[in-house]
Amino acid sequence: MLLSKRKNRTNRTGVAAAEFAVCLPVIVLIVLSTIEACTMIFLKQSLSIAAYEGARAGLAQSATNSTIVNASTQVLTERNVKGGSVTLNPSNLTSIAPGNFYTVTVSAPAAPNAIVPINFYRGRTLTGTATMMKEFTSSTP
Repeated sequence: MLLSKRKNRTNRTGVAAAEFAVCLPVIVLIVLSTIEACTMIFLKQSLSIAAYEGARAGLAQSATNSTIVNASTQVLTERNVKGGSVTLNPSNLTSIAPGNFYTVTVSAPAAPNAIVPINFYRGRTLTGTATMMKEFTSSTP
């Protein structure tokens, strides 16, 4: 009886190696896709924050288009976002009357910002937007 138990154990070692060989690529794929998804969530949040900070910078009375672009670009630089671009709608902040809304859109391609070499988001561009109303505070006391 002891001999038959040892015989079954030796046959099972090959099965464990085969199961490991089948499961390992699936586990690696799940881990890489999770890392990539987290990276893209971080990128999307970075773009939204950059758009918000740009729109917030546009609230100042002396704000111009370059003020908005500089504020958004600074956030993108701090978060190491590659290939980011900032657009403003309407395109000229100084032509917007107080009480009207303007939208800042910040976008970046997913491929240069990916961490893993397998790019699950190939060819996609992520965007973040923020809309605010232009307001001026009274400069008279």
